Amino acid sequence: MTNHESSINHYDVIVVGGGQSGVTMSYYLQQAGLSHLVLEKNTLFHGWKNERWDSFTLVTPNWQCDLPGLPYDGNDPKGFMTGKQTIEWLDRFGKSVDAPVKEGVTVQHVFKTRDDTYKVETSQGLFSANQIVVASGGYHLPIIPRMAEKIPKSVHQIHSANYKNSKQLPEGNVLVVGSGQSGAQIAEDLHLDGRKVFLATGNAPRVARFYRGKDVVEWLEDMGYYQMSVKEHSLGENVRQNTNHYVTGRDGGRDIDLRKFATEGMELFGLMTDYNDGKLEFELDLNENLNKADDTYNNINARIDAWIEQQGIQVDEEPSRYSPVWQPEAERGALNLEESGITSIIWCIGFKPGFEWLNAPVFNGQGHPQHDRGVTSEPGLYFIGLPWLYTWGSGRFSGVKNDAQYLIEFIADYQKRKNLKNIDQTQKATESAVVA
Repeated sequence: MTNHESSINHYDVIVVGGGQSGVTMSYYLQQAGLSHLVLEKNTLFHGWKNERWDSFTLVTPNWQCDLPGLPYDGNDPKGFMTGKQTIEWLDRFGKSVDAPVKEGVTVQHVFKTRDDTYKVETSQGLFSANQIVVASGGYHLPIIPRMAEKIPKSVHQIHSANYKNSKQLPEGNVLVVGSGQSGAQIAEDLHLDGRKVFLATGNAPRVARFYRGKDVVEWLEDMGYYQMSVKEHSLGENVRQNTNHYVTGRDGGRDIDLRKFATEGMELFGLMTDYNDGKLEFELDLNENLNKADDTYNNINARIDAWIEQQGIQVDEEPSRYSPVWQPEAERGALNLEESGITSIIWCIGFKPGFEWLNAPVFNGQGHPQHDRGVTSEPGLYFIGLPWLYTWGSGRFSGVKNDAQYLIEFIADYQKRKNLKNIDQTQKATESAVVA
């Protein structure tokens, strides 16, 4: 590579990832006057456009959709944007920022040289930068367990990231594995479309959609929960491993009650553990999973009750607790696959991180980056767009905005010090040349 090519491909900052976090970072880098490039292996907002099901809606109310220069500007701030509406809003955000982006570029290797410059090897050549912002999120590699290999090939298996609607599946019954946000909502989607659903539950908690006259998200915002930092949380950094509460914004927003689905014909099981001799195997923990989810539901409502009383807020609705509408008669540890009529399995058990391309000593034993509000121990290397990067709100649009505002201060200061160091080195070199 020639010196000319090197200067063309060098930037103050390279941002890896072109989702809302990467584009938001570009907004603030532009304001700071820093040269930068956003590298995106697919297209801007790819995940939103290609890895959501057709009936998808946001589970957070529209008023929380606040990106720099483009807060939610529709006529339903307390509603929930559909997938299509979210994409349209994000496209408008992308156009307003006009980030310097290269799409279709896969980052293959990032490493730091002895002169504190980051080299970025990609599918379209070599780039370099003084600093790197990793904005690719934390959901990279869809998890499908090895036990899936034992299930007959006649059974259609997909990950939640590839689910669109019930019509893409063959006729027959469907097993949904996992009851987090995606699993619960996909199970509901199939159920509402008239498909017979078997659901293998996990330890995901649930939350009410509305309580005592307001969306629970609005109550929690008022109570400061979305501003609580990871350092203030009782679980500390372990909270980053928590599963999100299941609820939906579909049809104006409502609870997701797995027990109610059971009264309507959905069959519930505990945690799926294996497949052997024609049988799907499950832990005998369905009742425990349902009870824990309901306990979380009631505990959150109780905290809202305490807040209302403490603040002297006048509301019309009285406090209430959820009472189970269904109880499992007995735990079932196995299900005959052929007799069940299951022809499809949707794995909704999440993703694992995939940062193998980043050569930096900033990862823990599970492959998750270690950082303090996105700032790593490696100078010039940052993360944004991770769950609980700093607060619970970090996973929401407005939280990404706040995290980017924080990081830009570090990035601008690092670049300033880098520039001063370069000037000093140039002066010393010039002085040496004059003396010689």
